[in-house]
Amino acid sequence: MRRETLLPALALTLVTTAGAVTIGTTDDDTAPAAGHAPRTLLDTVPRRGELRVCTTGDYRPFSYLDPATGGYTGIDIDMAEHLGAGLGVQTRFVPTTWATLVDDLTSGACDIGMGGISVTLPRAREAYFSTPYLTDGKAAIARCADADAYQSLEAIDQPGVRVIVNPGGTNEAFVRANIHRATVVPHPDNNTIFEEIVAGRADVMITDASETEYQAAIHPELCALNPDDPFTFAEKAYLLPRGDEEFKAYVDQWVHLATNDGTYDTIATPWQP
Repeated sequence: MRRETLLPALALTLVTTAGAVTIGTTDDDTAPAAGHAPRTLLDTVPRRGELRVCTTGDYRPFSYLDPATGGYTGIDIDMAEHLGAGLGVQTRFVPTTWATLVDDLTSGACDIGMGGISVTLPRAREAYFSTPYLTDGKAAIARCADADAYQSLEAIDQPGVRVIVNPGGTNEAFVRANIHRATVVPHPDNNTIFEEIVAGRADVMITDASETEYQAAIHPELCALNPDDPFTFAEKAYLLPRGDEEFKAYVDQWVHLATNDGTYDTIATPWQP
């Protein structure tokens, strides 16, 4: 008798509790509708009318925030606009840093990370990567007058050489792992870091080969050192929330089409040296 009395009461409690949870989540654009699987960003982004893109704004030619205008430009800025247009929404850029990029994405501050992001295993533990759209690798850039002196990693890693690095990303990780005898000079602003080499306050920077070529093109005093034979192999891709298979599948298909139908090349060509 006691069991029969308790079961109906327990059932009533569960129904009441479930009803309370449903009421509390109906205004959340990520809440699942009754009888349906949890909603993916493929649904919520069009419903919201906005694609939120985390980008650092300090990595030309992929992402640059102009301090004078407050506007973003770059290959991945245009690609983000193209992705948003395909979803039928506006694109909003969310400022981030290399040190906080993954945290900003996983916290829900943005829907996707874009802007020359290198694929790494530590990042892959926290988030998904899209299909890669570019092959790259770490290479050096230095004053052209000194280029012959820095043709190898061993030649760079010598006492008295000043290797400048922006903190928080794969550049710093590479330098910390491979530079032991040269002096490492942290510089917080990746937008002005190359001027430090031009001015003689640093000797070398190691960054992605694509960036060395671009920066050498806009700074005649600087030369990209062996960008076609970088120190490492790397790929660039877009950072996506882990677990959202439907949104990842859509972005992967978009990347595949854009890199094969001429869209990416059309966007990237004006930024090439």
